[in-house]
Amino acid sequence: MDSDYLIIRAAKKQPIERTPVWVMRQAGRYLPEYRATRAKAGDFLALCKNPDLAAEVTLQPIDRFGLDAAILFSDILTPLEGMGIKLSFNPAPVIHNPLRAAADIAALRLPDPDDNVPYVGQILDILVPELRERVPVIGFAGAPFTLACYAVEGGGSKLFSKTKALFFEQPALAHQLMEKLTAMTTRYLNYQIAHGVKMVQLFDTWAGILCPDDYQEFVFPYVRQIFAGLDQPGKVPKIYYINGGHQHLSAMANTGCEVVGLDWVADLAQAKDLIGHKVALQGNLDPNVLFANPEVIRAKVKTILDKQGPASGHIFNLGHGIDKEVNPEHLKVMVEAVKEFSAR
Repeated sequence: MDSDYLIIRAAKKQPIERTPVWVMRQAGRYLPEYRATRAKAGDFLALCKNPDLAAEVTLQPIDRFGLDAAILFSDILTPLEGMGIKLSFNPAPVIHNPLRAAADIAALRLPDPDDNVPYVGQILDILVPELRERVPVIGFAGAPFTLACYAVEGGGSKLFSKTKALFFEQPALAHQLMEKLTAMTTRYLNYQIAHGVKMVQLFDTWAGILCPDDYQEFVFPYVRQIFAGLDQPGKVPKIYYINGGHQHLSAMANTGCEVVGLDWVADLAQAKDLIGHKVALQGNLDPNVLFANPEVIRAKVKTILDKQGPASGHIFNLGHGIDKEVNPEHLKVMVEAVKEFSAR
């Protein structure tokens, strides 16, 4: 039963025997076995689209560390291809036809996931039965504003000047873009739910670049719309994560999610006081702690767990994705410390 999974119970603030733990980017380049599998695939995008190999790398950290959830191996940008956006990784993402005009946005299609990302369903059809007796599979998507940032800028950015210029100068056009991305994202997450994921996480990586007023205008309504449009309400917990989003915590807790993901700059105790009555919390160890020695890692883990206390409603995670240079043994220390210090 889904309710038997430790992480599901924590998300719903039900009784737990210890704090569950998983890690953003837990299937990644820091693992030698991942690098070997990626080499077989040829490149990152080919790995995402190879169901057998993508399932293999999803399982690797579960087998190695005993984490409490697997997360689908993919990338937040891959669903954009079906909308007509040309994507490659070199190694960072590159959008070859960025959205710069009304005609570009009007041309975006709303694809059927079975046609657009069939490999995602095939990956999940391998993973869900394989892991059913062990841990749940987390599905995920990029939030509309974060997808818009990549699609407008043509890739990553420090200033996001093109995106902000579009949103500030042409707000009606920006809302058209957000509406299309919201419809695609809702459909994409429901596709994953239909293929057996037991939780979903919405990554709004770049929403932290917005002030609260702009967040309320351009982001909040669409995130609420996505969460309200997901299938199996009350059964599939929803996690909402913003990097650098501590100024948006109250709004995040009102989006309809069950869990708010914290970056490492947020204070867990303060977040618990502010929004812990509404939602569970996820996080929030500084990823760079994993470059320190085991004693430091264990101490930092204990500090976070102490801030939460014995109450359910906390999922341990990093405040951002694990870095590719981290020693895997240091992640093992972190996972073991979470299990040791949080045992009820």
